[in-house]
Amino acid sequence: MSEHALPTTLSAWLARLEAAHPVGIDLGLDRVAEVARRMGLLEAPPASRVITVAGTNGKGSTVAMLEALARAHGLSTATYTSPHLLHYNERLRLDGRQADDATLIAGFEAVEAARLAGEPISLTYFEVGTLGALWAIARQRPALAILEVGLGGRLDAVNVIDPDVAVITTVAQDHAAFLGTDLQGIGREKAGILRPGRPAVLGSTTLPASVSDVARERGARRVALGEAFRREGEGAGWRWLGQDAEGHPLGVAELPDPGLPLDNAASALQALALAGVSLEDAACRQALASVRLPGRMQWLGSWCLDVGHNPHAADYVARRLAARPCQGRTVVLIGMLADKDADGVIAALAPVVDAWVPASLDGERARTADDLAERLARRGATVWHRGASPAEAADWLSTHLAPEDRVLVCGSFFTVAAVLAWHHADGSGVATTAEHATRSEEAR
Repeated sequence: MSEHALPTTLSAWLARLEAAHPVGIDLGLDRVAEVARRMGLLEAPPASRVITVAGTNGKGSTVAMLEALARAHGLSTATYTSPHLLHYNERLRLDGRQADDATLIAGFEAVEAARLAGEPISLTYFEVGTLGALWAIARQRPALAILEVGLGGRLDAVNVIDPDVAVITTVAQDHAAFLGTDLQGIGREKAGILRPGRPAVLGSTTLPASVSDVARERGARRVALGEAFRREGEGAGWRWLGQDAEGHPLGVAELPDPGLPLDNAASALQALALAGVSLEDAACRQALASVRLPGRMQWLGSWCLDVGHNPHAADYVARRLAARPCQGRTVVLIGMLADKDADGVIAALAPVVDAWVPASLDGERARTADDLAERLARRGATVWHRGASPAEAADWLSTHLAPEDRVLVCGSFFTVAAVLAWHHADGSGVATTAEHATRSEEAR
């Protein structure tokens, strides 16, 4: 391939993108907005309605439930999320199906042409992927586009698009190297997705005051959980009470438990109603009964996989496990990156855990199994084994469990992806984990 020839396969494109920009994360909208302008993405919305979703935890589950609810109501949809677990194609879904390689490659080619149409502009892996996805969505022009906003919010590439409805799920400490540890400051960054005159669905009752401050400063319509909308009950049979785009009261009763946070389910229902969808009870029940999200409280037999990698997410997982007791032992296979709050995650999970199997991850941001084991030892926790990798740890665990035991796999997208790949390989070998995700991901 000549120096200027473009890749012809998705894997070659992803390898090129990883090597193209000097850093994996480069916050700021100037570069990406200029390329979006060249691509015509700022001339008109990519869909009839756009919902963006930001937050520390709960973004993926909210997006998944929004997609399921919209499709159950007969809407054409496009969703963009990150990171992926096993295949890059997971990031873009068109009408409920993962985008094929040809669609993704066409998007990358359109971005490449635009960034070179004038003074060349350098873009990160994530920025190219986002612009390529937006280009593909705009060509489909669905009834609803659901876009997950990554790190922060205000300076994320997705934020070049003006949403009709913005959702903020939670605000907690994570990605301290980029966002700091001040929750008020993090809240302001997340609230950067809000727009004047547009609804802002605030999906947690514990959001920092700065989120509401930004909503007021920007003139966004504040629609908050516990105030403008709420949920009643836990588990199957819960009820949602909210309002439509004109502020008229709405309600849907006897809803199934989607196996995902109910606050996120309530927020998804509220956001869809504010986007102008007339909610139908049967369609809402169907959607929430059928929604599935890999890597979020995903049960594979007695193994539970969850990508939670901060204390807030770990606390949710611990509460779900406590509500589902087992006769045997609960063992945690954990692998984390070095820039995550490992002690906080361990502390949140410890009350429901009998034994631990820490595993080493690869890469410059990796944390070793020895590091995790030392932290566990300081708490007096039982460490069964130190895995050279998540797959090796899973292989070891599979031969040391009693039939009544259960396993929680958590701590990182990389950990869950590796064990998911190991599971798909039927334990016969260590499969490749998330394609080309090593540099830019889990900063999401």
